[in-house]
Amino acid sequence: MAKPRALFLFLLFLLVNACRHSHQQDQNKISSGDLAALAAVKESLTDIPGSDFFTTWDFTAPDPCSTFTGITCSVSRVTTLTLGTGLSNSRGLAGFLCPSVSNLTELTQLVLYPGLVTGPIPPQLGLLRNLRVLSLTNNRLKGPIPSSLSSLPSLHTLDLSYNQLTGTVPSGLFTELAQLKVMILASNQLSGELPRIVSAEILHLDLKDNSLTGTLPLRLPSTIRYLSASNNMMWGPLNGLQSLLELEFLDLSMNKFSGPIPSPLFRPALYSLFLQRNNLSGGVPSPLPSSLMYGAGSIVDLSHNFLTGELPPVLAAVEALFLNSNRLTGRVPEEYAKNVYGGSTKTLYLQHNYITGFPLEAGLRLPDTVSLCLTYNCMVPPVGVTGCPAASDGQQLSRPESQCLAFSHGRSIP
Repeated sequence: MAKPRALFLFLLFLLVNACRHSHQQDQNKISSGDLAALAAVKESLTDIPGSDFFTTWDFTAPDPCSTFTGITCSVSRVTTLTLGTGLSNSRGLAGFLCPSVSNLTELTQLVLYPGLVTGPIPPQLGLLRNLRVLSLTNNRLKGPIPSSLSSLPSLHTLDLSYNQLTGTVPSGLFTELAQLKVMILASNQLSGELPRIVSAEILHLDLKDNSLTGTLPLRLPSTIRYLSASNNMMWGPLNGLQSLLELEFLDLSMNKFSGPIPSPLFRPALYSLFLQRNNLSGGVPSPLPSSLMYGAGSIVDLSHNFLTGELPPVLAAVEALFLNSNRLTGRVPEEYAKNVYGGSTKTLYLQHNYITGFPLEAGLRLPDTVSLCLTYNCMVPPVGVTGCPAASDGQQLSRPESQCLAFSHGRSIP
């Protein structure tokens, strides 16, 4: 009896393993619909000479999920598709994005690395209900951003930067994507205005280098940490920013924003603040007293505006501070000189203002790592204080006395 039982168990073991192996083969075998979609992708794209991305895409291979570069699978379905290698020595892909990509309905990630891919973004991508990451950066994609992308309920990251996209930004991207955390649309040709309210709880929003107009949204998510809309044509006051207490990086430079700078923006947690080349006016506000100080790596650029009044101590510990080309007056507080001579402030640009004095201690020498520029103010810059950018002051070290007198009496300066 023992021998037949042992034989039976051995045969059962072989049967179970054979079934398991067969099941694993079925799992590895890619679905016919996904295989057809991948074939269409390869038909629409090609390696730029010097790139070899598609060399592994052999459609006679028994297991594309294991052999095709750029794809991963789960239970016979393609779940991630990365087109291109992203390596510095690879020139990327050329061609266009085919609508058949939308037949990969289990995709959670679609990435196109830099190359020369042109044509529109297929609206059919809005059918990829499981998509979490859509990155099509640094190619030559044209046309509008499809409004259908607002129908992607799982989308976490959207990066369409450095293309040639035109038209307005679909409002649904700001209001209908509950999971969206990162949106990067920088360096396109987008136009129009932003919606009045951004309800998506975005952490990172980058809209720089476009042709956007209008004002900032009245309400931005309190979750936002990175906000850039530099080099557009936006205007109006800096409303809606006061409550953004999580903000760490703000760049609204090279626009037409006007009015005063909200005092809540001057806090050490917001360690990168770029508001240069706007039409901002009023003084540099003094926030509520705090024991926190700006530290290493902090940078504030308020240059090329119309800021007036005396400089308060609030920015004294900023590592790189640009206040040049404004209408600031009075003496610079001692805190600024202390940090400059101590080396914690590496760059302090105050040129082209109406400043009347900078506190210097006799015998102290500026550290070699410090750039301090005081030219073209209502004072004579101290001897030996150099560090101005090239051609920032021409041949004149000080403003003409007539300009200083006229400004102090409230008369306009040509």
